[in-house]
Amino acid sequence: MEKKKFYITTPIYYPSDNLHIGHSYTTVACDSLARYKRLQGYDVMYLTGTDEHGQKIQDKAIAAGKTPKQYVDDIVVGIKELWDLLDISYDRYIRTTDDYHVEAVQKIFKKLYEQGDIYKGFYEGMYCKPCETFWTQSQLVDGKCPDCGRDVYAAKEDAYFFKLSNYADRLLKLYEDVPNFIQPEARKNEMISFIKQGLQDLCVSRTTVKWGIPVTFDPDHTVYVWVDALSNYITALGYENGQYNDYDKYWPADIHMVGKEILRFHTIIWPAMLMALDLPLPKRVFGHGWLLLEGGKMSKSVGNVVDPVVLCKRYGVDAVRYFLLREVPFGNDGVYTNESLIARINSDLANDLGNLVSRSAAMIEKYFDGVLPAEREGADLDKELIELCEGLTAKTDKFMDDLSIPQALAEIFKVVQRANKYIDETQPWVLAKDEANKPRLAAVLYNLVEALRFVTTLLQAYLPNTTPKIAAQLGYTAEDLTYESLAKFCHLAEVKVQKGEVIFPRIDAAKELAAIAKEEAEKKAAREAAKAKEEAKAEEPAQEEEKVAEITYDDFAKVNLIVGEIRDCQPVPKADKLLNNTVWDGKRERTILSGIHEWYEPADLIGRRVIIVDNLAPRKMRGFISEGMLLAADNPDGSAKVIFVDDIEPGSKVR
Repeated sequence: MEKKKFYITTPIYYPSDNLHIGHSYTTVACDSLARYKRLQGYDVMYLTGTDEHGQKIQDKAIAAGKTPKQYVDDIVVGIKELWDLLDISYDRYIRTTDDYHVEAVQKIFKKLYEQGDIYKGFYEGMYCKPCETFWTQSQLVDGKCPDCGRDVYAAKEDAYFFKLSNYADRLLKLYEDVPNFIQPEARKNEMISFIKQGLQDLCVSRTTVKWGIPVTFDPDHTVYVWVDALSNYITALGYENGQYNDYDKYWPADIHMVGKEILRFHTIIWPAMLMALDLPLPKRVFGHGWLLLEGGKMSKSVGNVVDPVVLCKRYGVDAVRYFLLREVPFGNDGVYTNESLIARINSDLANDLGNLVSRSAAMIEKYFDGVLPAEREGADLDKELIELCEGLTAKTDKFMDDLSIPQALAEIFKVVQRANKYIDETQPWVLAKDEANKPRLAAVLYNLVEALRFVTTLLQAYLPNTTPKIAAQLGYTAEDLTYESLAKFCHLAEVKVQKGEVIFPRIDAAKELAAIAKEEAEKKAAREAAKAKEEAKAEEPAQEEEKVAEITYDDFAKVNLIVGEIRDCQPVPKADKLLNNTVWDGKRERTILSGIHEWYEPADLIGRRVIIVDNLAPRKMRGFISEGMLLAADNPDGSAKVIFVDDIEPGSKVR
């Protein structure tokens, strides 16, 4: 009989830097769902990967002295090492720089263009460089980017557009016909409201971003982020490429798991693209909440992130996995604190699960030399525990299907807690005092091992490193830990145990928190000292040369001077003299830092055309990559005057 199929995806992550615990949250959640479905007997495809194009990647690569591909190659190595550490059982890893994906995206783009769903025009709007996103004035929040809250500036460029506006009615009908397409329910209402405000056609190409997939029929353009990134869910299966042949087998996806901040792209843009391509739609898109830190979203740019590698080394992989899966109400925001992590480890893993395993194995060794006899005597007191076990999979199946992962774990741990209570009720240490009670004692200990078998079998989906350790101590075989074996209690024909190490040692919370506080204080002091040193160095006056060095004509010919237009200008934080200029050079936008804030305010420069050194090697200054130099002249009073050329087009060569 052919297995039922289950296709689950994470978002593909943006490898501008190492991932943090928030990314791990999504990936571990998907892993538990994939493992649970495999346990149930499904043929599972679990996809994850990385979205590797864009201006931010290019800027980061320049700062690191690498090509963009070299830069993302190095980051991806670290990401895969993290997933190995967290025991992520993904079946396929896609990179948007993979040749087969590039080929497929180019075919998709061309197909949409040829059938009229993509057309050429120009984009004029407010642009957020960090998010690489255009916005209309009505979409801005307090004049700033609605996603990241940063400044935006007016921009205009040739672009291709996807006719997203044509699909508004079909999208609303999709939400009505398939009520579970968007989850949680509250997020669906947000998408309906967004569509009813009026969908704008979507910019799907850029001329100013060169690190991307070229449009085959217009190579000055690269494919803009969402057509490239979203297509991964089908290109990874072999759609429009010869790398794989799994599209017909697994598509449509059963679940796209994404963070709530990108839900709109997955529930509006992605289904509209699929409608245009006349392809089946995914069955469900789930937008989970954020894992917050001290009241705010974790952000690499802000620096308030938690490193999952550090946590795994300190507390163990499964302790971290369990915290992520159990602590946060799935679909809502949750808060990470060291206190809550330690409390969850001590309460659930050490006191409840670890203690139950240790006590059960220890009593069987003590009273029966590690092997339970076949003669056992049941009692009415056993019924509640047995019934709880036999009804467990029905509850966990429902919760996992509903993506209520914390509730599924809570049901499993109800059995753990009931088994611990069962020990107190039956008092095996009292039964052991009378030889006549040995059959009853054997039944009590057998019931504990059987209850733990139910628990261990299901925990394979959540704690893959711990369950083999429990199995080794309690003598479970692979056959004992199958989903099918949970159909009835009393599956075990014999019980032979071998007590081992405590699987989750209890943590001294006060001592641990004090140690963490000391380490964090030391790290903070080191960061502040390094920052102060950098600021002091930036403020050092440049050494004036006594004599201007002569250069040859050939030397001067190497300098390429062109006209650029300043489209945005911002002060550089904690650097009084520096301005951060976004300059359009006729082909692309670039960042140029200039030490002229003493004489010019941003408003004096925005919209003005200046002469820039085009081919000056990029230089990292104050955390920014400066690509060029503005030309200015010194006045007799020591001030500087920028040379403006407002009547000359950007990109014009100066000679």
